[in-house]
Amino acid sequence: MAAQPRRIASSRPVAALGSSAQFRRGLNLGLANRDIAFAVGVCLILGMLFVPLPTVLLDFGLAVSLALSVLVLMVALWIPRPLDFNSFPTLLLVVTMLRLALNVSSTRLILSQGHTGTQAAGDVIQGFSRFVVGGDFLIGVVIFAILVVINFIVITKGSTRIAEVSARFSLDAMPGKQMAIDADLGAGLIDEEEAKKRRKDLADESAFFGAMDGASKFVRGDAVAGIIITMINVIGGILIGLFSHGLSLSQAANNYTVLTIGDGLVTQVPALIVSLAAGMIVTKGGTEGATNEALFQQLSTFPKALYMAAALLLGLGLLPGFPFLVFLLLAAIMAALGRVVETQAAERERAAAAETVKKDEPAAESPKDLLKVDDLRLDLGQTLVPLIASKEAALPGKVQSLRNLFVRDFGFMLPSVRIKDDPALPVTSYAILVQGVEVGRGEIRPHSLLVIDPQGSISDLPGEKTREPTFGLAAIWVDRQHAELAEQRGYTVVDPESVITTHLTEVVKDHLPDLLTYGAVQELVKGLDSDYRKLVGEIQNPSPVILLQHVLQALLAEKISIRNLPLITEAVAEAAATSKNVTTITEHVRRRLANQICRSLADKAGYVPVIVLSNSWESEFTAAVKGAGDDKTFLMSPQRVQEFILAARQEIQKFAARDEWPALMVSPETRSFVRSMLERVSPMTQVISHSEVHRKASLRTVATIGP
Repeated sequence: MAAQPRRIASSRPVAALGSSAQFRRGLNLGLANRDIAFAVGVCLILGMLFVPLPTVLLDFGLAVSLALSVLVLMVALWIPRPLDFNSFPTLLLVVTMLRLALNVSSTRLILSQGHTGTQAAGDVIQGFSRFVVGGDFLIGVVIFAILVVINFIVITKGSTRIAEVSARFSLDAMPGKQMAIDADLGAGLIDEEEAKKRRKDLADESAFFGAMDGASKFVRGDAVAGIIITMINVIGGILIGLFSHGLSLSQAANNYTVLTIGDGLVTQVPALIVSLAAGMIVTKGGTEGATNEALFQQLSTFPKALYMAAALLLGLGLLPGFPFLVFLLLAAIMAALGRVVETQAAERERAAAAETVKKDEPAAESPKDLLKVDDLRLDLGQTLVPLIASKEAALPGKVQSLRNLFVRDFGFMLPSVRIKDDPALPVTSYAILVQGVEVGRGEIRPHSLLVIDPQGSISDLPGEKTREPTFGLAAIWVDRQHAELAEQRGYTVVDPESVITTHLTEVVKDHLPDLLTYGAVQELVKGLDSDYRKLVGEIQNPSPVILLQHVLQALLAEKISIRNLPLITEAVAEAAATSKNVTTITEHVRRRLANQICRSLADKAGYVPVIVLSNSWESEFTAAVKGAGDDKTFLMSPQRVQEFILAARQEIQKFAARDEWPALMVSPETRSFVRSMLERVSPMTQVISHSEVHRKASLRTVATIGP
């Protein structure tokens, strides 16, 4: 018999451990199926609206409501950004619905069991009524009214207004923020992944503040519902107590009022906490960091304010009738805080000065940094830095538009243009570098406008005469107030950013083959469908991608778009099966692109204007081609080559004066050789062969080059 108590005593911890393990398993199961658990929870909340709850479950629900409201407040205090708690509007709806469902359940118990006493609606409501109200329902009415005023008129109304304004301002600011992201992307300050992330954050921010605008109405409606339910409980409870249960007026008023006020308090306290959390989130705005960090950091930035507050408190303490010791203690605390803050501010200033000096020192570049060469770079003199550094800077956005232009016209994504300041440049100059080599330079006046006369002479405008850096046209820098006068006189008026982007555009066009690197071709191949990626690998060449790169570079050198990369890949695969010569393969690709080439050369009437060769030149060129297959050479005396160039230039310049650029049509055997002769004197002139004329193209001969 003595051993039995020991066995019973030892079995209790085992049972406790078993129940604890079961609890953990159940908790883990619930966490593993959070979606189902959440759906069940929402269904239970809806069920409380219709199914009567016993007092035990009501107490548990009220405790859960209070715990959730405190949890929401703590999260609102500690999140670094409002967007990090973007589920708050949904959570606000759930907790509001939970409180209303508990209100309905407690109302059902109060009206049906209130005649039995103040314990009819559970221990939580009774505890609130005793602790806060003190058993006197008049005190409870006053406290409840004060809480409702604080929640409904102060916190909820302010939070609702801030949420509305934040949603409106966030929506209005979205286009500007999107343009800023595009500008940073165009300037090469961020990559595509970072741009996508910022755009997503911007969309999430707009959606969050829009949801908060609507969710703030939940809080306001919850406060109004609490007031109405309280009035119904008081009036309805007294009437039920008088007529249904035979209670006296004082007894009915005491029972139902105390229960109703306790119920109102136990629901208004969580509502007040959640309203405070909502107010903190919407008032946080663009402040980074936890609420306490942001507040203390900003309040402690001005030590003089703490000193003035200490002096004011000391002055108040000296007034007759005021508790001097209390105000003296507070003044001493304020002054001590001011001294500490002042010391910390001085330390921060010294650290910032040391960091500035450290940044100003020339940083030692690593060998890796020295070896890195930007594919495309724009260097600016010191005076031109505001063109990219100010908030209204338009240059980065125009550079981004330039990249989009080349994607559309040439099927080629330019590398990011790195824009940086260069102290070695003259303050008003800029330089364009391709793969580390300067290929263009110009000088602009950032606060003026460039006026260009298409006829080549400007003499009637006040300003600084110059030459337009891209085409060398006569121009003049004028003040902005003269721009309207210049436009009225038919001159072309260009802002400084457009001068740079125009120059950059022409430089890029001239160096497209250099910018199409092996890595860029790899990215183009990755963008192909799987069948064409496989076809690239099957090209009969030791390095298929290198061969494709050389062909694409040859096409870009003659300003032919490579956007139709699948067709180009097919043509390269066809020609590579019988030839290894890049020129031969390129000529085959051009024949496959005949329709594209002819359409790009067609005029407004749909005709392709061409300049043809006389029979004597055609015969002489054909005779100059020696060899067969991939071993063809072109043998012609330098004198005859010079004579041809002069004759061709004479005909081409007749049309160039009218900004017309007809193509020069030659035989397929001589096209590549004629192109190599003309590219130095007239790179804008396209040279096509008879085999590159599409069957549906209509030709119009505009001139003949002959002896």
